Amino acid sequence: MVSACAYSGAYPTGYGRYAKNTEGVPEEMFDRLQASGFTHFQQSGTGAIRKYYNYARVTPMVQPLDDLGQSWLLEDERAEAGYYAANLDTGVRCEITVGEKVAVHRYTFPDNDSARVVIDLSCGGLAIDLGRTVPLRAQVESMGYGHGQATVVMEGVPLSVHIEVDAPGWRQMLWYDRRLIPGGTRLDFDSIRHTTLRPFGMLFMGPARAGQTVEVRLGFSLRGCDQARANLEREASGGFEAVRARTRARWRDHLGRVQVDGGTPARRTVMATALYHSLIKPCIADDESPFWPSGGPWAFDICTMWDIYKTQLPLLSAIAPDRAGDVLESLIRVCEEEGNFPIGYRMARGADRFFRQASALAHTALADAHALRRPGIDWTWALVHMVDDLRRLYGEDFWEHGVVHPITHTLDLAYAHHCTAKVARALNDHRLADDLERRSRDWINAFDPATGLLRDSEFYEGGKWNYSFRLLHDMAARIGLAGGDAGFIAKLDTFFGYGAEPVIQPGRAPSPVEMATGYALNRFEGLNNEPDMEAPWAYHYAGRPDRTAEVVHAALTWQFGTGPGGLPGNDDSGGLSSWYVWASLGLFPVAGQNLFLVNAPAFEHARLRVEGGEFVIETSGHRETPIGVDGLGHHPAPQYVQSATLNGRPLHTTHLTAADVHHGGRLHVRLGPEPSTWGHGSRPPSLSHPHP
Repeated sequence: MVSACAYSGAYPTGYGRYAKNTEGVPEEMFDRLQASGFTHFQQSGTGAIRKYYNYARVTPMVQPLDDLGQSWLLEDERAEAGYYAANLDTGVRCEITVGEKVAVHRYTFPDNDSARVVIDLSCGGLAIDLGRTVPLRAQVESMGYGHGQATVVMEGVPLSVHIEVDAPGWRQMLWYDRRLIPGGTRLDFDSIRHTTLRPFGMLFMGPARAGQTVEVRLGFSLRGCDQARANLEREASGGFEAVRARTRARWRDHLGRVQVDGGTPARRTVMATALYHSLIKPCIADDESPFWPSGGPWAFDICTMWDIYKTQLPLLSAIAPDRAGDVLESLIRVCEEEGNFPIGYRMARGADRFFRQASALAHTALADAHALRRPGIDWTWALVHMVDDLRRLYGEDFWEHGVVHPITHTLDLAYAHHCTAKVARALNDHRLADDLERRSRDWINAFDPATGLLRDSEFYEGGKWNYSFRLLHDMAARIGLAGGDAGFIAKLDTFFGYGAEPVIQPGRAPSPVEMATGYALNRFEGLNNEPDMEAPWAYHYAGRPDRTAEVVHAALTWQFGTGPGGLPGNDDSGGLSSWYVWASLGLFPVAGQNLFLVNAPAFEHARLRVEGGEFVIETSGHRETPIGVDGLGHHPAPQYVQSATLNGRPLHTTHLTAADVHHGGRLHVRLGPEPSTWGHGSRPPSLSHPHP
């Protein structure tokens, strides 16, 4: 539930140097890496979603309280899963670790007569226009002897924190508007707004010897200070090093669920980092929902389903099925409480529906979970909400007319009807399933038969070319609409730029004319755009998996690196990193269809720890390829699947069922330097051709 990081106030997550930006290279807010303290609860790699948390800023200081909010240079940074450390140029060494619901800070001070640790409970959001989050109400209480507690209501959520500070002999005081309140034990604020907000919080102050450490332990809860204290008592026993060790062990277990052999050091580093990013979000807080009183999981930081439903949720389902089930259980409860499945869901009252992005995406994950017979979900109750959600917002027009604009929502809703029909039929409601299946065929209304592409419409972060290669539930009919395999492949080749000149990338502050010229190329944008993440695998459905291999290889080789900026766009809560994990393994999940597509793996050997034991992906004929140009200036060439076996039997199709992967087994892929005919005569299943 809890994260912690250095806080600069910059975009995108409160850490870094950049101003808010959506196109081109971002502008810098400042020219150095700096921090005004260390905050809690951050988004992970998201775009301009307006709210970014960064609550309860903790600042170690050797300056007076008037300097609170000033930023200091960050030096000698070190980061690993569950641990962050850096030096401030004031001479303070700063270390942070987290548990499930706690954060523990350790500060090592230089010699100083009046050192202090300041906790700013008014902090929230970013230091950019429209980026600040202001508490609606707050109560802060100093409980004496290194103890305190507070509740701040942020966006309708009562976030409580219990504070313990080990600083023997230091004074403890409340403060308001950078002024100490000697002897004060409680602060109460109501009806705070931007124009009336003045910073407030708690301070611990005293002399420090060189090398003296002060430990700050924070327990958080969304159900009051008593539960925050209980969380701290349960998780923070043993102090900083004990919390760090337990968290490191949990991360080692989760990251160990995908193991790869071979690969260059850079490729292995990117793979491990991508897996780590894939497992940070969504946040799951057991027994912490502030909106319903019962126990069970409460998942937040689903920012957004549009970003994670294709890649990240299938990854969680494969290697962390208990947590994937918790996400789905929480989504069903959100729908029950708030009336719809959210597209985005933050730690805030009210689901972010993100109307423009997409419609009815939770249905894909639910359909996959049902096909895998996931326990712990009342499927009769889930089906009630799946059906009801189909008729909300754009779904009402789709129900009446079989088409809706923005036209991409027609595809979303048709696909969601298909996913819901599968669950309904499995529950023996055949009348409902027949009706849903009939409506699922209305995807065809989104396409222009004259072009084989989507009809003209408004599009969210893309155009009709980006969205025209979605992996629909009836790809056979969709390819037929584009003129058959040859016509469809020709359009895909145009989209991916085969035979075209390289595209010049936009720089800092690109002009509207420059951006419009780029969009007019109707080209693949390179995975920074969610609609493009599945497009390379559309070749599979036209019998050209060799083309998929080329595009995916190019993306893995040229678009990811080991340094800052090593991603080709926003990570979007781990959605992009999950794409990298799957692509490196030579698999791609088709969300909602209980299906994996097979491609050339980037590693010689890989193992996934799944419910059924291990799913092993091994290769013969594999050749190591670097990221980017190698030291000799060579451009690494792709490898192609020549043949494959599953559990020792020939695999003539280019796909597996999800059950094949989740139950464990062995996929052997023979690779070669030239395209083969493997997969040219087979197709993954489609609604009109279910058994290729």
